[in-house]
Amino acid sequence: MRLVKRLVVVLTSVMILGLILILGLLVIRIGLAPAPLALPENIALPEGTRMEAVTLSRDWVVVLGQGGEVLFFERGSGDLRHRLDLPAE
Repeated sequence: MRLVKRLVVVLTSVMILGLILILGLLVIRIGLAPAPLALPENIALPEGTRMEAVTLSRDWVVVLGQGGEVLFFERGSGDLRHRLDLPAE
């Protein structure tokens, strides 16, 4: 009977410590700030363009500008290839 009692105490202690560890890790991860938005070094935005989102693909870098414009850059050379304006709602 003493063995069962010790096993229950050990199991309860391990479960409590595990729960505290999981909650601590969640608090640490939630408190971290997201990484700043960054472009590859070989790409320069046109004058006056502020980016809201960046999507990287194998061949292209797509930048969504704050005014609703979409810019397509070639990933290797960094040249601006296409510029689209999204329709206003």
